[in-house]
Amino acid sequence: MSSSRTISANGIEIFLLEQGEGPLVVLCHGWPELSYSWRHQIAALAAAGFHVVAPDMRGFGRTSAPVDISAYSIFDTVGDMVALVAALGENRAAIVGHDWGAPVAWHAALFRPDIFSAVAGLSVPPPRRGRGRPLDTLRESGITNFYWQYFQTPGVAEAEFERDVGFAMRTLLGRGFSEPASLFVEDGKGFFGNPSADRPLPHWLDEADLAYFTEAYRKSGFRGGLNWYRNIDRNWELTAPWQGAQIHQPSLFIAGSKDSVITGLIGAKHVADMERVLPNLKQKLIVDGASHWIQQERAAEVNAALIAFLKENALSE
Repeated sequence: MSSSRTISANGIEIFLLEQGEGPLVVLCHGWPELSYSWRHQIAALAAAGFHVVAPDMRGFGRTSAPVDISAYSIFDTVGDMVALVAALGENRAAIVGHDWGAPVAWHAALFRPDIFSAVAGLSVPPPRRGRGRPLDTLRESGITNFYWQYFQTPGVAEAEFERDVGFAMRTLLGRGFSEPASLFVEDGKGFFGNPSADRPLPHWLDEADLAYFTEAYRKSGFRGGLNWYRNIDRNWELTAPWQGAQIHQPSLFIAGSKDSVITGLIGAKHVADMERVLPNLKQKLIVDGASHWIQQERAAEVNAALIAFLKENALSE
């Protein structure tokens, strides 16, 4: 069984789930998720001989949620993982990220190759810094209703999601990002549009799982996680020194074939040529029929790929 504790690192308190002994593996979740999203991986990786740590990321769950929006930049979130490794008494780790956790993992490997010896990203391809700020680029291409844009004004999405947290989590996790239309927000309809309140849960999520997520978000609210989206343009500015840089560590990419993050024009292009960023890519696993919440939805396949990759590439030095 995994245990939990809270560690002070990088000026905040980080709650984490932990299990196993051996080379350190850090699991970074995305939005709107928690360390609990890795429940199927923690035990499997620990049994395979790894010291597994899954934090609630900055702004989520039981980890600190700074007030300042600018405290959620890629430098802060990667800084948390660097400090966490040190706080655990280690100087090397493999890092795995899903959804928003994937950019954290990719950039951790990019910024600190001396610490992060291997990297795996789930659902979100490695960084490809475009020519302009992402939100400017969306606007200039005539897009004004993408969900990133809806999330920008503090308080708006929070109010929609916090009106009924149970309904919000059921819809967010149940619908996911398998429908491209769900990424666009119709005027006056909010992020959810007109979803059914009795939407059946997907096969990989039971009522007890949903209750765990719902209770956590009732306590924390959604502000911290949404602040990650409010740093999208700032992250573009901060990462200018790494324009065109490659990640040379052994790498792994896993995504579902029905995840609109990778099926859209830009996502599909990034998946097709990610070797430009990842010259040491060991495997690109596209799981047929799977959607966005890949490590929960297809745990056995994700675990098998992660364990094989980590046994080969996670350094124990």
